[in-house]
Amino acid sequence: MDIQFNQHEDQMKLMISHFQKELQKIHLGGGQKKLDHQRSQGKMTARERIDYLLDEGSFQYEIGAFAGYEMYEEHGGCPAAGVVVVLGYIHKKLCVIVANDASVKAGAWFPITGKKNLRAQEIAMDNEIPIIYLVDSAGVYLPMQDEIFADKEHFGRIFRNNAVMSSRGIPQIAAVMGSCVAGGAYLPIMSDEALIVEGTGSIFLAGPYLVKAAIGEETDNESLGGAKTHCEISGVTDYKMKNDQECLDTIKKLISNTSVSAKAHFDHIIAKEPKRNKEEILGLYPANQAKPYSMIPILECLVDDSELLYYKEEYGKSIICAYARINGYAVGIVANDRKVFKSGRGEMQMGGVIYSDSADKATRFILNCNQKKIPLVFIHDVTGFMVGRRSEHGGIIKDGAKMVNAVSNSTVPKFTIIIGNSYGAGNYAMCGKAYDPRLIVAWPSAKIAVMGGAQAAKVLTQIQISSLKSKGEIANPEKEKELFDKISQRYEKQTTAYYAASRIWVDAIIDPRHTRDWIAMGLEAATFKSIEKFNVGVIQA
Repeated sequence: MDIQFNQHEDQMKLMISHFQKELQKIHLGGGQKKLDHQRSQGKMTARERIDYLLDEGSFQYEIGAFAGYEMYEEHGGCPAAGVVVVLGYIHKKLCVIVANDASVKAGAWFPITGKKNLRAQEIAMDNEIPIIYLVDSAGVYLPMQDEIFADKEHFGRIFRNNAVMSSRGIPQIAAVMGSCVAGGAYLPIMSDEALIVEGTGSIFLAGPYLVKAAIGEETDNESLGGAKTHCEISGVTDYKMKNDQECLDTIKKLISNTSVSAKAHFDHIIAKEPKRNKEEILGLYPANQAKPYSMIPILECLVDDSELLYYKEEYGKSIICAYARINGYAVGIVANDRKVFKSGRGEMQMGGVIYSDSADKATRFILNCNQKKIPLVFIHDVTGFMVGRRSEHGGIIKDGAKMVNAVSNSTVPKFTIIIGNSYGAGNYAMCGKAYDPRLIVAWPSAKIAVMGGAQAAKVLTQIQISSLKSKGEIANPEKEKELFDKISQRYEKQTTAYYAASRIWVDAIIDPRHTRDWIAMGLEAATFKSIEKFNVGVIQA
């Protein structure tokens, strides 16, 4: 390996180390004292419950660990959005598990909590796999109720999704292992089966204090909505459990009896490991993200036998389109290449930019994959579509629209990995979050924004200077630099993988070495839902 490779590897390892340290803090939830207090009540923590539930030693991936990262600090923060979501196996069946973290504001729902719960349900619905709710929540975080209660994708959408999943036959199991109050009480009861733990679990529309205030009735948690009440009197819950362990064991039994079978039969053969060692991937991405590099070695670390069949290899070179296999599944890969190269007309072109010929090639490839029912994998390092007079005269907008159309109307499962830049309409054409990828993840090196930080800061600085001039103020070079640095710093923070993950623009930040495993699990999940008929709509010639 050369010095440059080692420099790239060192830089990526530093980014991974920082990401892992932040993740360790997030895993503490509301703090060690609150976790210990939960255990002193005879309860397991949210993460302990999930670990107990999943098959020992099996793959599991957390969705949205960085949700809420550095948000709501004036309210004390909300690590992991106060809810833990994991994609994993129970009795070898792939499931989504959603567990309220009662150590974070008693499991109360912040706006980002609602968004994360909806994303968990979306993954279950997109793939038609079972979803399990481990409920331990005080309900909506009242100081922010106006941001979570009434809109289309707020709290109420959770119950709408419960009903929709039930109508589609997607298994839902809810276990009330702590508080379950107010509107949140509908979630377990709208699930297929509901369990409740004696002594710690309680369900009611209004707690004892509110009941006293509303109708003057004196009551307590247990008689109002405890396990005995709901299993023996109201009939609201189906199973009364002695403790968390028995509750989780019962869920395992219920899942073991649940029929989950593949409906989409993607081409699949015995998997082969890549010829390239996955450790190499750390040194293949440049420490200086502005430098050109080849995407091909990175792809060779991800695909079976490191083998790719390139589509239109010598045409539209800024996008690589290739057939390959990942964990035995046939896939179509659409990836931005960052090399500087010569076009078919002999012009030197920049990597990471989508030109008209690249958009045309990618569109045709996406259509082909849909015709052949081959899942698509998009790998981003894109600065956007080419600009300038020649591109505009050549119809770059039309060619870009064709690609966006093809991505929008794709019915095969799509998976997105953002490894570097993901700017402007390039994010859209490469299947960003708005285009319904089954899973979308980012490397720690990812950057997502309308445009690059330096470019945006220059534009915004000039706007502010023009504004000052219109008021008769003169900005000297020192003032200009101060403005530029301030805007640049703010903008750079807003482009990071952490900022994106905190708002669930991506499902997770991942170690690049785990990229293949993430895609493989997503492909397996995708087999449980049949593919809709493909109709691309209108694409202008």
